[in-house]
Amino acid sequence: MLAHIRSITSRRIREENGASAVEYGLLVAGIAALIMTVVFLLGGTIKNTFSKTCGVVSSGGSTSSTC
Repeated sequence: MLAHIRSITSRRIREENGASAVEYGLLVAGIAALIMTVVFLLGGTIKNTFSKTCGVVSSGGSTSSTC
């Protein structure tokens, strides 16, 4: 009888580990979706900012830009 109880509880622990792995997978998928959304929405702005910075560095920093 004691062996049967041990097998049931050990099986339950394994099932909970599988559930937590699924939860972590969903969490990672959510974070990845959030990062992709931010990059999609702010990608053009960030690209323009880096282009302006590259232009200033290339010209030796002697441009008068308005920020």
